[in-house]
Amino acid sequence: MTGVTGALGAVLQVAVIAVGSPYLVGAMRQVRARLEGRAGPDVAQPWRDLRKLLRKESLTPHGTSEVFRLTPAVLVASTVLVAAVAPFLTTASPLDPVADLFAVVALLTLGTVALALAGIDTGTAFGGMGASREMTITALVEPTLLVAIFALSVPVGSTNLGAIVNSTLHDPARVVSPVSLLAAVALAVAIIAETGRLPVDNPSTHLELTMVHEAMVLEYAGPDLALVEWASAMRLTVFLGLLANLFAPWGIATGSGLAGLVLAVIVFAVKVGLLGLLLAVGEVFLAKLRLFRVPELLAGSFLLALLAVAASFFLA
Repeated sequence: MTGVTGALGAVLQVAVIAVGSPYLVGAMRQVRARLEGRAGPDVAQPWRDLRKLLRKESLTPHGTSEVFRLTPAVLVASTVLVAAVAPFLTTASPLDPVADLFAVVALLTLGTVALALAGIDTGTAFGGMGASREMTITALVEPTLLVAIFALSVPVGSTNLGAIVNSTLHDPARVVSPVSLLAAVALAVAIIAETGRLPVDNPSTHLELTMVHEAMVLEYAGPDLALVEWASAMRLTVFLGLLANLFAPWGIATGSGLAGLVLAVIVFAVKVGLLGLLLAVGEVFLAKLRLFRVPELLAGSFLLALLAVAASFFLA
């Protein structure tokens, strides 16, 4: 029974993230619109956009290789795999033992690199520009992700995400420790950069001088663009879910009961929704940084992550 419930939890994690991520994006857009004095589209509009794109013809630019054609599938597959193995709803999943810090970050980076290669593969100026900017940001973000979460793993003695979550559940005082606070700030800044949100990138712009993510996906159309947009929404949900459960894991199911899974779904939706809404509110009052200032911001977050690791050894 335990194995069946754990497997159900893994499947439920994928379903919740896959179905709920467009609604999260829609809710964030609605909040921004309201704060800016606009009516804005409703929360379900991202799903309508995906449905419309799926009905259109898929176009492939002349001269592109299999890299361009396979990238949407790679982006979705890597994100879904992380959604299945990471502890979002339960730590009793049979896939939890493979939810290692380095494996999860590597899978998320795989999607980023694939998208950058697709941007270069088009041979356009916009695609190459966006890929170059994305790799500059990624080179600073990925070490921060690794080091910030590694700081949490030092007291636990394991880089398994489920073990880190269980350790925090058994010792809630760690949430307010200097290690957790430094790591949380560093991880939050890295997530903002990785998901292309303000002040690092503006997800609602197509200005050639400012766009990063949008520059890499300009040549996609139809179902391919739908997969890219869907994967981007899922990646945002995954990152916010990791931030929520690593630093506030209460509500996550640790046993084999179905009631625990139902409660975990509700709590996960509330936590991720609150983080998403907080991010949307912040974006209304933030201006986009100039590109040459972004490395300074990310270098600062990496320094905070290093301080978190140092504190984890001295305060252990």
